[in-house]
Amino acid sequence: MPHSDLLATAQRIALEAGALALRRRAEGVEVAASKSSSVDIVTEADRETEKLIRDALASARPNDGFFGEESGAERGTSGLTWIVDPIDGTVNFLYGIPHYAVSIAVVEGEPDPLTWSALAGAVVNPASGETFTATAGGGAFLNGERIHVAPPVDLSEALVATGFAYASEERSRQGRVIAGLLPQVRDIRRMGTASLDLCFVACGRTNAYFERTLSPWDHAAGALVAIEAGATVKGLGDRAPSRDFILAAEPKLTVRLERELVRLGI
Repeated sequence: MPHSDLLATAQRIALEAGALALRRRAEGVEVAASKSSSVDIVTEADRETEKLIRDALASARPNDGFFGEESGAERGTSGLTWIVDPIDGTVNFLYGIPHYAVSIAVVEGEPDPLTWSALAGAVVNPASGETFTATAGGGAFLNGERIHVAPPVDLSEALVATGFAYASEERSRQGRVIAGLLPQVRDIRRMGTASLDLCFVACGRTNAYFERTLSPWDHAAGALVAIEAGATVKGLGDRAPSRDFILAAEPKLTVRLERELVRLGI
């Protein structure tokens, strides 16, 4: 199946899921449960949105696998797996901050970011009406217009986005890294939605993004968008991005920022 057809499926279903999430946000949102900690939450809208996505993909692509944040993994027979975050940025969604997203990617191989090959992805912010899309080798787009990373800048001129873990001990360590980095860059942004953070690097709204403890569904689609827009997306050293670490930036800035983050003890 051509990557364009896979993207059309991802985009169509992401838009449908985004419309549902937007309706549920307008109706009012309550926490349904906590996961790894009291700040790692899930809402009924997360579960309902993922069910919509899962059912739609099962109908359109019955032989493919599925790996979603709320309902786990299911193997397929086609060699393709859909990696889904039904509402990325759940805390923003809970508070009514219009910065959350539906993220859907399709990958070839095992549902493991260390080994998969991403083929297509869509990241939809239903509150802003923005849809970021990409296919492997086909470029990255925002609402149908091609996007590119910002031109190279010195570290001192870089606007850097990041995020924090749910575990308090890890957050404390991350805070120390940010305290050391802040005097060396233009500024720091912590917006709370990893998929959109990656897409913001892709369209030049930020110069770089890094984070630890992301799950595969947090970055599967956004990483492809960033790569296709000209960013380097990587883990530490020669490793692929994973739960351990992800960094996305214009290639020259990537080298400078990673070097400084390692020095600071990331």
